[in-house]
Amino acid sequence: MERISAFVLGRKGLVTLLAVLAFLIGMGATPIAIQRLSEEYSHAGMPAFDANQEIVRLYGNGGYQRPFVPVVVLPEGTTATGQRAALGRAYDAVAAAMPQARVVSFATTGDTKLVGSDGRTTFGLVYPGTYSDGSPPGGGLGETPDEGPVIRAAMSPHLPQGSRVEVTGLDALAPSVDAGGVDVPTKIGIGVLAAVLVLLLVFRSALALVPVLISVLAVFVSFIAILLLTFVMTVHDVALTTMPLLGLGIAVDYSLLIVARWREEQANGHRGDEAVHRAMAGAGRAVLFSGVAVAIGLVTMVVLPVPFLRSLGVAGMIIAAVSVLATLTVLPVLLARTGQRLDRKKGGAEGGDVRFAREARAGRAWSAWASVVVRRRWPAALVAGGLLAALCYTALGVNLGLPESAHLRTSGSGYAGLTALRQAGVPTGSITPFDVLVKGDPATATAVIAGVEGVSAVLSPDTPGWRREGTAVLAVLPSAENGTDAGEATIARVRAAVPDGVLVGGNAAQSMDFREHTYGAFPWMFAMIALVTFVMLARAFRSLLLPLKAVLLNLLSLGAVIGAMVLIWQYGWGTREILDIQPTGAIGEFVPLTIFAFLYGLSMDYEVFLLARMREEYDKSGNTAQAVVEGVGRTGRLVTSAALILFISFAVLAMTPELDVKVFASGLALGIALDATLIRAVLVPAAVAMMGRWNWWLPGWAARVLFVRPSPLRHEDRVAPAVPEPVG
Repeated sequence: MERISAFVLGRKGLVTLLAVLAFLIGMGATPIAIQRLSEEYSHAGMPAFDANQEIVRLYGNGGYQRPFVPVVVLPEGTTATGQRAALGRAYDAVAAAMPQARVVSFATTGDTKLVGSDGRTTFGLVYPGTYSDGSPPGGGLGETPDEGPVIRAAMSPHLPQGSRVEVTGLDALAPSVDAGGVDVPTKIGIGVLAAVLVLLLVFRSALALVPVLISVLAVFVSFIAILLLTFVMTVHDVALTTMPLLGLGIAVDYSLLIVARWREEQANGHRGDEAVHRAMAGAGRAVLFSGVAVAIGLVTMVVLPVPFLRSLGVAGMIIAAVSVLATLTVLPVLLARTGQRLDRKKGGAEGGDVRFAREARAGRAWSAWASVVVRRRWPAALVAGGLLAALCYTALGVNLGLPESAHLRTSGSGYAGLTALRQAGVPTGSITPFDVLVKGDPATATAVIAGVEGVSAVLSPDTPGWRREGTAVLAVLPSAENGTDAGEATIARVRAAVPDGVLVGGNAAQSMDFREHTYGAFPWMFAMIALVTFVMLARAFRSLLLPLKAVLLNLLSLGAVIGAMVLIWQYGWGTREILDIQPTGAIGEFVPLTIFAFLYGLSMDYEVFLLARMREEYDKSGNTAQAVVEGVGRTGRLVTSAALILFISFAVLAMTPELDVKVFASGLALGIALDATLIRAVLVPAAVAMMGRWNWWLPGWAARVLFVRPSPLRHEDRVAPAVPEPVG
């Protein structure tokens, strides 16, 4: 770090010029990059995705889209068989009102599986035309426009008087409607305002603007890299949604740590370039290792065969790298050139210690808290660890598949239609059919699929909407809903039974493929990431135990976040009361993976900041308890402020009508909150205090492998850590 700071401070003019040029180029590149971002979600190589794409190409509907299910309850004394002609006219009217739709009913097939046990309740399927709203194909419920009113209006005039028409289906049962759209500029503006307010409370001077300036520079420069990437790979527009707010949080985090350490060096009597050099030597390494930790976590998404996740990971790695670069190069120059003037306070003597009184010693409140944790380390660890372990246990019940109708709306036309089907003895799996594409004559495939256990019916109308270019599309009605284990087992059996060349599609099959591709190798991927992180932190802390604890506590934190998401978005704890959203009993299949990738590095940030300072204080005092108290006292206010800024950024992003973004951003905000409180403020200091001198042990053989100095065990006197006196 000393060499880096010496290099940039020796070339202040050049660094300033390059920073201004990069900022201006970034401003120009940003709108061009945004225009080149893609809204297409593709899962190339996944069988169901390929099947769905082919179905949509040939028929213009179906595939990953879930159908609407019109349910007709005829008047007493009539039957579906007797009113077949009227039913045919009603469904023909739907086809006329929705030209892109594919429609099937009892009228066109004569299949009695489409008629209930009472003889007068009958249903059909309406696959609307496909559309693009910037959401994953067949994603969260409520993203499909409600076609129920159009279907009811078209059918009702053609049915006998007294007939009742209800439209059900998973999307018709959606508890809330995804209004779509993420107002990114407004979210960024709120995030910047929150960052400025928090930083003003921390620094109480114009110096608060410096971290924000670094974050703005980092975001615009990152768009230069994004623009260049668009020429060699597809970059999804999720980068636009997350990168600016992520950059705001990360760059402010890093800058805050350096600036605070610079003020501390000022308080110790160092001025000019010397204060900057010492700040970089003390905090620069922590910033560098934190940036590497963020990048390591995001590797999870970069290596996956899912383009939109890869874009998210690449964008995160870019903003992390640029934030580190700007913090370690531009920030030292800003501090050296303008730090003293920006930090001047009204009524404070220039160059005096009044401005730096808060940095002269560790914070009293945080030191007192750390002292309590050290003395009560076992109860503190048991309480905090027990709560996090309980949340981790809850995470084991996460449902990444499709929701079940039992967890959805209990009112409205969708629920009335579902109730009518149940009362007529129709399996609820009938509202979750899936498409099968057959080349040539579908008779053989139809017979094979109809004989598969768990299949209620196979619909294969011989009409133009179901026969095209030498292919036929079949609608397979399972007995159990696709969101259940039994429903997924039925899909698996159908896939195994169909002849070669027959493609099995549908929303549920695509979801199953996604989970298999992304989560199948996840344990091995995590093991590799954990190993790389361990080696990196072992070098940073010169310890074998500290990096192991960091990885384990990070895993505990991530599991707890998923558990909290299960409680909120799957079980609905607070979503009804606070957000007026009914839970669906499932969480988006991509949510845990993306939360892990982002939070692994972000939460590791705070541990690196804290443990690096503890290591530094231990090297001075040789006492673990004193190192814990001093480390928490020195970093508590800063890390809490940084976490608050990042929390607000993601909380603001969660206040969006886009359901997928809402769930994802709320998970990140929860993760930041849990990590900044239970993990960093309780478990980390308690765990370090419990392990004592073993925290700092690095034997000679390990030091040689890591190319660092060894850290032998040292004798410690059990001296109660001192709590600093209040600053006057």
